Amino acid sequence: MGVKNKFVAGAVLAGLAAMASWGFASEPLTMSVPKPAASMAQNQRSQRDSWAGADSSRDVGSSHDVSSHDVVSSQYSNKPALDLSGGKRFGKASFYANFFAGRKMADGKIMDPQTNNAASRTLPLGTTAKVTNLETGQSAVVTIQDRGPYVGGRIVDLSPATAQKIGITKREGIAKVEVAPIAVPMPNGRIKLGAAANDPLVAINLYNDKTTGAGW
Repeated sequence: MGVKNKFVAGAVLAGLAAMASWGFASEPLTMSVPKPAASMAQNQRSQRDSWAGADSSRDVGSSHDVSSHDVVSSQYSNKPALDLSGGKRFGKASFYANFFAGRKMADGKIMDPQTNNAASRTLPLGTTAKVTNLETGQSAVVTIQDRGPYVGGRIVDLSPATAQKIGITKREGIAKVEVAPIAVPMPNGRIKLGAAANDPLVAINLYNDKTTGAGW
């Protein structure tokens, strides 16, 4: 081995010995690199999506459509307690979209757009109620057979036939209404009379619906 090569080899050995004495040879140097935080664009998309979910409760179309029936905001994620009071309630009514015709409702029966079936989130299934359009004064008797609507401020979904009967047009889609229970099924099997039980207009509606085959 030449003098030059001996000199280089000696230098390398000396360097390795120094590194071993410092602990570098036995413990390789490592660096912890923090994971990159979510980009600003990702944060903006996430915030936009949360706003879109909250905005899905706007009064657009019928309540039983894809935008409002399938997208449920967090405030409606928990099952509400049943209202057994029989008292009146005020809010907005909407109506079923056409593609729900023939589908099974919460009570197991088939949704018929020409009958008086209706949906409520809090009234017990089987409740009969008088629904009055506060803008037109027209009313109809319905039977709660389904669950919904899932849009803030709306308290009842009507069949297209019932909506037309009380003056809710497809163009408007919704109306302010009063829902007054007539008879409310109780958990013990009894029937509780509601706020509209003695309303003379209820008897007229019942008679008209029975004679026209609207579900009574």
